[in-house]
Amino acid sequence: MLKVAVIGSGPAGVYAAAALTQHGDVLVDVFDRLPCPFGLVRYGVAPDHPRIKSISTALQKVLEDPAVRFLGNVEVGTQITLEELHRLYDAVILTCGAMVARRLGVPGEDLAGSFSATDLVAWYCGHPDAPIDRFSLQARSVAVVGSGNVALDVTRMLAKSVDELRHTDMPDHVLKVLERSRVEDIHLIGRRGPLQAKFTTKELREIGELSNADVFLDPKELALDETSRERLATADPVVRRNFEVLQAWAERPPSGRPRRVHMRFMLRPVEVLGDVEVSGLRLERTRLDRAGLATGTGETCTVDASMILCAVGHRGVSIPGVPVDEQTGVIPSVAGRVLRAGSAAPGEYVAGWIKRGATGVIGTNKSDAKETVTSLLEDAPSLPPAPVRDPDAALHLLAERGVNVVTWQGWTAIELAEADLGRAQGRERAKIADREALLRAAAGGAAG
Repeated sequence: MLKVAVIGSGPAGVYAAAALTQHGDVLVDVFDRLPCPFGLVRYGVAPDHPRIKSISTALQKVLEDPAVRFLGNVEVGTQITLEELHRLYDAVILTCGAMVARRLGVPGEDLAGSFSATDLVAWYCGHPDAPIDRFSLQARSVAVVGSGNVALDVTRMLAKSVDELRHTDMPDHVLKVLERSRVEDIHLIGRRGPLQAKFTTKELREIGELSNADVFLDPKELALDETSRERLATADPVVRRNFEVLQAWAERPPSGRPRRVHMRFMLRPVEVLGDVEVSGLRLERTRLDRAGLATGTGETCTVDASMILCAVGHRGVSIPGVPVDEQTGVIPSVAGRVLRAGSAAPGEYVAGWIKRGATGVIGTNKSDAKETVTSLLEDAPSLPPAPVRDPDAALHLLAERGVNVVTWQGWTAIELAEADLGRAQGRERAKIADREALLRAAAGGAAG
């Protein structure tokens, strides 16, 4: 039997497990440092996008396979080391994601009121690492820097009324803060032009369909230079559709809704203003060079805002002992084989964002994981077998160290507890955000 440890239970890790189980006699242990599986499907997809969140149903079927075990609440690198995993498993696949937010790199970025968009997403998705009191939403004006779907998500969450979100699985403490939100203006700021934005059309259109907010867009910021006009003529259909959506918004009169979303382009942050707390954001007008990169023009303006959300991408942080390229934030690899000193490390593989960077959609991880597993299976005949063949050796080791491992039975108990909590509040489900509460729920299921 081939024994494989997968580190991370997000889509990349689960798809890797699925690909492995399609190839004969294999045991796959999927480790996660959180008590709950599914990674960004649970903790990154906006609560008002249930159709995308429903992908967890497909992932669940993989983790219910008898050849696959979920081992949650285990931090690889501290509670069990990579070296120990190599003694217990024939191969290790690292799918630990890329959840460290990239910074703006401007003065004032560390002032109170300046956050990464990842912080807000983790908070409203009920991530156990997100402090419950992280956000108060007392800012009347918020600047969101970024031109991808994460920027759209946080803008939409701030613009919607709490009544529009009560049916979701948001934790109760989040709904209470949203109910008291004083946000009126949200400035969505892109450093390049509308053609360079990474929005998907469906998510972009949702901003224009908000019943609680008007969209404002200066037609001057949609003006295309010669290079952009040339690009539009041969652009991807998504780019052309997005541009048409933005043009329609620029011509649409406001309806006097309670909140306002201001779409801005060709502006880059140069300084977060304020003494102790954020009071504004200084921006520099940009232009595009022939390569499509934004360069400063020297012309500046200021947006009044007492909260800044940075949504300019993520980078990976690996587990101790595994190299990460400092420039790209990924583990060096070829076809999923981890490279150490330029050579493939025997029995060590990588998949997902930590392999290729924070790009693509959830489904992209399926083909990515398949490539990695194909490499592993090609290597399998020549891999040195793990010295310890006991399939439960990792569980024994963790038990000796007092680690409270959450198995699939424990996760099922958490699901039931969240469903009970939701029904008590008149909704289908309500997330439990506190780690200790999650562990108590899991233990209750194990005891039962």
